[in-house]
Amino acid sequence: MPKKKTPDENKPKVNNPNVMGLRAEVLEQLITDTMETNFMPYAMSVILSRAIPEIDGFKPSHRKLLYTMYKMGLLTGARTKSANIVGQTMRLNPHGDGPIYDTMVRLSKGYGALLHPFVDSKGNFGKVYSRDMAYAASRYTEAKLSPICQELFRDLDQDAVDFVDNYDNTMKEPSLLPTTYPNLLVSANQGIAVGMASQLCGFNLAEVCDATVAYLKNPACDLSSILVGPDFPTGGEVIYDQAALEEVYRTGRGSIKIRGKYRYVKSENLVEIYEIPYTTTVEAILDKVAELIKSGKLKEINDMRDETDLNGLKLTIDLKRGVDPDKLMARLYKSTTLQDSISCNFNVLIAGTPKVLGVRELLEEWCAWRTGCVRRRVYFTLGKKKDKLHLLKGLKRILLDIDKAITIIRETENEADVVPNLMIGFGIDQIQAEYVAEIRLRNINKEYILKRVQEEQALRDEIDDLEDLVGDPRRIKKLITGELEAVKKKYGQPRLTSIVYEHEITAYNEEDETPDYPVTVFLSRHGYFKKITPQSLRMADVQKYKEEDGPSQSFETTNRAEVMFFTNRQQVYKCRLSEFDDSKASLLGDYLPSRLGMDQEESVVRMILPGDYSGALLFFFENGKAARVDLSAYATTSNRRKLTGAYSDKSPLSALLHLTEDRELALYSTEPRALIFNTALLSPKSTRTTQGVQVMTLKPKYHLSEVKPVEDTSITNLPRYRCRSIPAAGALLKEEDGEQMRLL
Repeated sequence: MPKKKTPDENKPKVNNPNVMGLRAEVLEQLITDTMETNFMPYAMSVILSRAIPEIDGFKPSHRKLLYTMYKMGLLTGARTKSANIVGQTMRLNPHGDGPIYDTMVRLSKGYGALLHPFVDSKGNFGKVYSRDMAYAASRYTEAKLSPICQELFRDLDQDAVDFVDNYDNTMKEPSLLPTTYPNLLVSANQGIAVGMASQLCGFNLAEVCDATVAYLKNPACDLSSILVGPDFPTGGEVIYDQAALEEVYRTGRGSIKIRGKYRYVKSENLVEIYEIPYTTTVEAILDKVAELIKSGKLKEINDMRDETDLNGLKLTIDLKRGVDPDKLMARLYKSTTLQDSISCNFNVLIAGTPKVLGVRELLEEWCAWRTGCVRRRVYFTLGKKKDKLHLLKGLKRILLDIDKAITIIRETENEADVVPNLMIGFGIDQIQAEYVAEIRLRNINKEYILKRVQEEQALRDEIDDLEDLVGDPRRIKKLITGELEAVKKKYGQPRLTSIVYEHEITAYNEEDETPDYPVTVFLSRHGYFKKITPQSLRMADVQKYKEEDGPSQSFETTNRAEVMFFTNRQQVYKCRLSEFDDSKASLLGDYLPSRLGMDQEESVVRMILPGDYSGALLFFFENGKAARVDLSAYATTSNRRKLTGAYSDKSPLSALLHLTEDRELALYSTEPRALIFNTALLSPKSTRTTQGVQVMTLKPKYHLSEVKPVEDTSITNLPRYRCRSIPAAGALLKEEDGEQMRLL
């Protein structure tokens, strides 16, 4: 039998005898092995140690920075240079000074990204609402911890959380910070890991504390009545949508609409925008407004400028005379990021496992974790008091016969034998004997003895109370509730983001702003488009075209109508006629491939006015097939201007007709043959790219050339060409019926 190969022997090995004069050995490795050994550890590291926040509301980079500042004494001390903080933090965070300083900037008061910043900064730290306002280098700025950080570190020295080794095992750092309030819901946080992301919006601290207290008292409480919506440091308004909020609270996913605030200064005829959505910047808004003005879609504005100063953000818009500021702002809300949506994805690490949780589940997890922290703190305090009681018990024995203790100490020859002799003489352990031996001679008096005896009894009472606290969940909840109420009282602040209801909003309707009047539209064979008013047509109705160009289609309609342009690349472009300027018969008009931004060598094959999107479109292809597609398939709820896959690309398009009611059509082939059929024989298809059904059977060297309504043809003998079912070959075209073909 052949010898069975080991897994290593199965892996192919390639030897290159000479590579730069050296012998090189190249090993091939399966991609699955590479993923397992290289990529998966990296992915897990990013998820667990970098991008996803944990139950205390911090990522590792935040926690390392704040803990370093705490150990530097910056909670109560004076500010120090940011460069000094960054350098000290590198003992815990090995990712370099740049990312560490970026983290400090985001946590700072000057940057303004958090409702309750953790870093009390001095100097230029940039602004969250500005894309171009860069922060100063770390050597120029100073910082210390904000007062609210007391709530992060209060229990840290009482064994409330675990400590772990840093990256090089030279010091310890906390695995979590024992926050006394649900910082996870107060501090906005976002991160992108491998295969997952996290996006947590901030809520008002006072509301979060109230909601947590209500949950501790009744886990089934109505949270939406307490947490009315997110609160953002940039202010603005949350557009209240109860269904959307409840979805976010329930699943941890969804989106919430927010918009900026403005005021109208009547004396100067200008609008001042003083708060913008948390998700955008002043530069993004200014760029978009400039784009709208340049394209001619925003003619009500004389000027818009950024007047942000030390007093805060301010964008000023100078209005033209007679402009309604509310209607203009409604338009800007719709057209720019002055109104935006913030996505919510409450993805949090729970005991090392990423989970997407709703608000109620987050409160449940935080309350359970905080209960564990409080228990550990109580156990720590209980242990300290028990140790002290143990010492007092030994002291009590000594004090019952103090003369004996003095005699033992006096008669002991060696200092090292004092503690053992006291242990033997009074039956106490080494710890108690050490404590007694360290008592100063001046403390051996009646007052001291009485105080120690009274202290022992007080300690016993405290120990009993702590043991009862540890074993009583209701008392633990009451303790957490008291801490939350204290945090609310000390650090709570009014909402920065107000709530506005949809019925209070002036909705912008583009049609209301667009004048409506009769127009006639013309499309040439080469793709030139004109929109002409009746008055202009009466003055001159002879249309101008380029050489070898000519009329293709024309319709009478109104300025507000929608128009669709189908192209030879199976695409359709949708727009409003109001977007085109009024033209004249003496002008060529707009060249659609350039105006609509079509692809190279793409051209218009048909213009359709959809109206209310009733009826159907009939697509006829050169292979004799036809597809009937409901026009409603091209209706879109969003303002999409371009749809791909407008019709099938299996065969070239011969004709495209808008059908409002069934009628008879005449089909011509290049043989030449003609076929008349009723469109009722075509069943509607559900997809736009359907090939349809065979209508006219063709010989291999011929193709379908044209489709016309019967009344637009010169056919006199209609029964000859009419069919009752499809597919059909039609009949050879007679000379007296072929005038239409001779004109082609």
